Amino acid sequence: MDSDILVSRTRTVTPAQGATGYLTIDLAALGRNYRKLVSMLSPVRAGAVVKADAYGLGAERVSRTLYREGCRHFFVAQFVEALRLRPALAHDAQIFVLNGLQPGNEIACAEMGIVPVLNSLAQWRQWSAAARILNRCLPAVLQFDTGMSRLGFPQEERAELAAALRDGANVEILFIMSHLASADDMDSEQNGDQFAEMSRIADEFPGFDISFANSGGVFLGDAYHGVLARPGIALYGGAPNAGEKNPMEPVVSLDVAVVQTRTVPAGAKVGYGGAHVTQRETRLATIAAGYADGLPRCLGDRGAVYFNGTRLPIVGRVSMDSATVDITALPEGALTFGSLVEVLGRHQTLEDIAGDAGTISYEILTGLGDRYHRQYR
Repeated sequence: MDSDILVSRTRTVTPAQGATGYLTIDLAALGRNYRKLVSMLSPVRAGAVVKADAYGLGAERVSRTLYREGCRHFFVAQFVEALRLRPALAHDAQIFVLNGLQPGNEIACAEMGIVPVLNSLAQWRQWSAAARILNRCLPAVLQFDTGMSRLGFPQEERAELAAALRDGANVEILFIMSHLASADDMDSEQNGDQFAEMSRIADEFPGFDISFANSGGVFLGDAYHGVLARPGIALYGGAPNAGEKNPMEPVVSLDVAVVQTRTVPAGAKVGYGGAHVTQRETRLATIAAGYADGLPRCLGDRGAVYFNGTRLPIVGRVSMDSATVDITALPEGALTFGSLVEVLGRHQTLEDIAGDAGTISYEILTGLGDRYHRQYR
């Protein structure tokens, strides 16, 4: 009898009820960020980088929101991401695979109407061969390396590529592109160096439209915009330019539940390795998020969470599933078992956490785990 009641009750529990962390994605703010970038770029088009599951926020929901705002160009990194996203978008939305294709995926890519970004002669040959097999012209984008040494045709392959383009009537080049390595630093000399190299490439391959600007590149000025910009982090509320006031609206907030509170005496060791030792009697709270949930291990004794505007330092090493915070600054009893603390929100931005962890906002955002209950506004 009791077991039947337990099973019945268990079946009524929702994911939200079982969650110990709540990740809120504000789709309205996402839409406003996109419109802001569109207004800065006009008449240049604005695409959207939705790789890594839209930086961890849910590629399908994010892409459909941006599609309603008028976005028609969506960029992912891997073919498998494109396959997942394709059914979520109307046929007039183009999906581009920034890393290009691994050998053997060309026919499936063509049949799904997905566009590869070709980064090398090897990828060009594979795509051109697929076009011959299918006996039709296939679209593609050409990426050139302008000084990042990561992806794109290197200088030594350009002459052979130019010759292949003259003979390659079975591949339609939609545009050419490159990626800015230091656009988040508006004063970096590398921006000008890459712009000059992109200009030389445009002279070598005349007649093609250019896509050049990422989030930071949007703010470098009209010369960097090309005909299609590819913002990513700025859409999701991250600062596009380091050291500058963030012009974008926050899109993500994160609240995590308290699992347990305790009072320990001076000299108590906290966390793995006893890395933190209390200097006085201290009230502590253990929260239900750790490095498996996107809180970097190094935030111990460097980062913090907030409760009603009060900063609560993280003490000791962050564990896989939990972290410990010093709540002595709060009135006794203000924060208890089940209370929620702010990890991301009004008092702490992505950049704040990234700065404390010695990393970048991209890593924080994409690292948020799947154990949080995700709620979309």
